Amino acid sequence: MLMIFKTLCTIQLQTKGVWQENLDILESKILECPDNSFILGSEMFLTGFAYQQMEQAYNFSKLATKKLQELSHNKTIAITMMEKQGLQYLNLFKIFHGGKILYTQPKVKLFALGDEHLYFKAGKLEDIKIFEVDGIPCAILNCFEIRFIELWQKIRGAKIIFVPAAWGKARKVHFQTITRSLAIINQSFVIASSCGGKGYAKGSCIITPYGNVYKNDSKEIIQAHVNLAEADKIRAHINTGITY
Repeated sequence: MLMIFKTLCTIQLQTKGVWQENLDILESKILECPDNSFILGSEMFLTGFAYQQMEQAYNFSKLATKKLQELSHNKTIAITMMEKQGLQYLNLFKIFHGGKILYTQPKVKLFALGDEHLYFKAGKLEDIKIFEVDGIPCAILNCFEIRFIELWQKIRGAKIIFVPAAWGKARKVHFQTITRSLAIINQSFVIASSCGGKGYAKGSCIITPYGNVYKNDSKEIIQAHVNLAEADKIRAHINTGITY
C-alpha cells in the first residue's frame, strides 16, 4: 500500500470588521503552514456574511482571490467567499492550487436560521461531488450541509473532506459529533474549520478515518502530518463498500 504523507492545516480565526485585516492575517497564517500542505479557512472568514454590503464583499473577494492564487503556488488553500452569478450572490467554496482556482462549489443547503436563504442563491445537488487535488480524491460540505446524510453518500470515496463552517457556540457538541462521525462513516480524513469570536463554536479540527481528533481551541492553526493511506487501510480492513 503506497504511503502518501501530507500536512493538513485548519485555520481558526475571528472575522474582524476591516476586511483587509482579515486577508492580511489569513496570509500570515498561510505562510506559517508548511509547503505542500492542505489549508482550510472558516466559512466566509474574509468578510463575514455582510448581508448589507454584499456587492462590496463580492468586490473584495475578487481582490482576495488574486492574493490566494499567489499564495497557492506551493500550497493548497480552501475557503468560502462571496461570489456573484448574474444578479444573485453565492456562498462559494474555492480551492486554490498551483496558482490557480482548481475547483469551486456553491453552498447547496442554506441555513435558514441565519437568513442565508434570503440573500444567497442555493447551489444544486449535482454541484456536490468528488474532485481531485494531485490525484487525491477530495470533497467539501459547507457548514450546515454536514447535517444531511444524503450528502455524505454523494462524497463517499473522498479521502479528504473539507468542512468550512461558521458554527454557533450553542451547538458546538453537534459540530464535534457530526464531523467525527463523517470521518468514521466515510472512512476519510476531515479538515474542519469554524470561526472564532463571540457566539461561534471554534472546534476546528483534523480527524482521521479511525476517528482520532486533532484539535485545540486556544490555537489559530491546528495541523497534523498524516499518511493518507490510512483511508485505504481501513477501507480494506473494515469493508463497507467504499471505493474510488
